[in-house]
Amino acid sequence: MRTISATEAKQGLAGVLDAAMREPVVIQRQKRNVAVVLSMQDYERLTRLNVSEFQRFCDRVGNDAAASGLSEETLNQLLARDD
Repeated sequence: MRTISATEAKQGLAGVLDAAMREPVVIQRQKRNVAVVLSMQDYERLTRLNVSEFQRFCDRVGNDAAASGLSEETLNQLLARDD
């Protein structure tokens, strides 16, 4: 992964975009990582992974709740009591 300063990124944006097509580019300000430029393909892959992982988590929680006897009806009753 390539690392450049914010000044370099500002002065050479076209080069940063070209480099991001090959690998993520870390941008530093005052020697601290502040941003990453990555290709649209990498971004879409990461967001798909996050959505898929979240769906797996929700499915697991739902299955655990059902296995413990919690139904949607029971949940709605519990929520109604709290109102």
